[in-house]
Amino acid sequence: MSPDEYCQQKTAQSGSSFYYSFLFLPPERRRAITALYAFCREVDDTVDEATDQSVARIKLAWWRGEVAQMYAGTPTHPVMLALQPHIQPYDLKQEHLQAIIDGMEMDLDQSRYLDYPNLRKYCWHVAGVVGILSASIFGVTNPRTLQYAETLGLAFQLTNIIRDVGEDARKGRIYLPIDELQKFNVTAADLLNARHSEKFEALMQFQAARAQQLYDDAFALLPKEDRRAQRPGLMMAAIYRTLLDEIERDGFHVLGQKISLTPLRKLWLAWKTYVRG
Repeated sequence: MSPDEYCQQKTAQSGSSFYYSFLFLPPERRRAITALYAFCREVDDTVDEATDQSVARIKLAWWRGEVAQMYAGTPTHPVMLALQPHIQPYDLKQEHLQAIIDGMEMDLDQSRYLDYPNLRKYCWHVAGVVGILSASIFGVTNPRTLQYAETLGLAFQLTNIIRDVGEDARKGRIYLPIDELQKFNVTAADLLNARHSEKFEALMQFQAARAQQLYDDAFALLPKEDRRAQRPGLMMAAIYRTLLDEIERDGFHVLGQKISLTPLRKLWLAWKTYVRG
């Protein structure tokens, strides 16, 4: 199996919404974004699948070294071998890849966030930076496009947090800011025990409004000259925002179930966005 095939398999197996937008890219950019996504999956799985935090830290340290080796020209892992040829053409910065690992390590260091500024910092590491790297691969002529991509990444991460709030709580992680839980009188025990209530719905409506605003902010930042190149990000946005709308329509029943879109609907949304241009 070649490094590119390894990354393709890793991406396809994830079932992520991102996969559908990659299908519409030219081959070289598709290989680059697939390798980047596979890297994100590898480091994310290092934390999510770890039963021993010390082992997870050792593995993340290994990935830090592997990123450094890639930039030195001596990678060993298939993902790094696949990503290396794209570093220079798409100006992928080492500090951004290392920042993603920092974000994964934050999940080992803390499971609660006091307020939104602290949560936003975490979201920047695990999603905002990924947005910047992805936009660089799709094609950038105006620096404002990177601001758009960073903001869109934050919107995606907040959507994930809303979708996964019950599942995350059962894993011992609560990403909803503590001060906002207190404001709406929702406790950690409510989340853990899947106690749906009007208070919980009000809290989640507040979270959804923030995410919706970030989508609007992102679209307002996207320069017209880069819109065509950035269609893959816009396809992801169509899928993710539709998911958020579905969650809202369902009354935020996310504590005991995971709301998702069918693969066919995701592909249809991606296609509609692509055709719209």
